[in-house]
Amino acid sequence: MLVVASSNGRVGIGEAVRVLAAGGSALDAVEAGIQPVELDPADHSVGVGGLPNMLGQVELDASIMDGRTRAAGAVGALQGYAHPISVARKVMEALPHVFLVGDGAARFAADMGFPQQELLTAAARDAWERRLRQPASDAEPGLQRYYDAMRRLHERVKTAVDPTVPNETVNFLALDAGGHLATGVSTSGWAWKYPGRLGDSPVIGAGNYADDRYGAAACTGRGELAIRACTAFATVMHMRAGLAPDDACAAALQDVLALDDQYAGPFNIVALDPTGRPGAASNRPDSTYIAMAPGQSEPVTCPRLYVH
Repeated sequence: MLVVASSNGRVGIGEAVRVLAAGGSALDAVEAGIQPVELDPADHSVGVGGLPNMLGQVELDASIMDGRTRAAGAVGALQGYAHPISVARKVMEALPHVFLVGDGAARFAADMGFPQQELLTAAARDAWERRLRQPASDAEPGLQRYYDAMRRLHERVKTAVDPTVPNETVNFLALDAGGHLATGVSTSGWAWKYPGRLGDSPVIGAGNYADDRYGAAACTGRGELAIRACTAFATVMHMRAGLAPDDACAAALQDVLALDDQYAGPFNIVALDPTGRPGAASNRPDSTYIAMAPGQSEPVTCPRLYVH
């Protein structure tokens, strides 16, 4: 039994391991591990406190996949609900669908009894205002939001890109006592994104994939690249071909790095094979992930293979 996660999963990995130790499923473990991250206001890339879109709205994306059946659920551009990972699981279990977005996802969350919650914290609002406001005219004291006078919002998205802001996601992968794998990802997406933008996190095969036969994988970073390269699925297929998890992540990352994208930045992949071997790769040196098994009091910090 093992849980691996991106480094920002530290606040939840202990809960995920407790679920496994109590006999819970890998699917239960990844959901339980992600929920505390979604509630952490200090993490501005996930859940409550996530950085908003251009209009100041926090839109959340998540997906979950059961490696035993390859069933999956996902939500995108969900507003007003703190646990998109749990809503995504409900999509998988209660509907004949895989993917809900926007108002439909919010309606479904309400139908399933999830409580509404304010997602935009004061710190996230301040960061948004600092980035997207400009000095007003002398006739209008103070600052004026860029978008008040916007006629071409898509142009403002390009100018608002901030390379210092992490484009992160939380990844959880688990292997339970029955030998079953599961993956889950959750994110608030690209800071200052165009309203309605979806990255790889809710896209099965791009940001998340699990198959008990071969392994599981998940991604963080520039989601548009993972979508173009089907990165999570590609990583699992490299393990199917016999590569160790580290090497599978590196091979999939090479495909990502071959893509031309002026907004490309840090990109990370983490993987877990059916025997419990973890692996990871990154295009940034000194990048790490965490792993924890029942009986351990703290997660172990592990280096990602550097691919450049």
